[in-house]
Amino acid sequence: MENFEQKWIDTEFLLRERFGKVPDMEGILFLIGVNELGRLPRKKFSKEQKQDLMHVAVCTLLSQLGYYQNMGRDDDGWPHFRETEQVPVAGMQEQERMLKECVIRYFESAELI
Repeated sequence: MENFEQKWIDTEFLLRERFGKVPDMEGILFLIGVNELGRLPRKKFSKEQKQDLMHVAVCTLLSQLGYYQNMGRDDDGWPHFRETEQVPVAGMQEQERMLKECVIRYFESAELI
């Protein structure tokens, strides 16, 4: 990705501007998951729901690269995905870089950066 470092700085700036601080990757995934769910809960999300939201975010992000396909929503409105290609095994730094690139694309496609 061209200008990766600058685009990540722009993404962090956007998040800091919106939330007063830059969330860690789990926080970013949670925010994307909530956005993909499309609604806020009437009460706080349970621990299991928070994990599910982060899973929705990862699937959403990796669907940009063709690893997952959105299969629609269940009766409760939660998105479901199927794996279309196995995600390559990589080291932690490579995985983080791939997720960051997908986060950048996600916010670019939403025209937020």
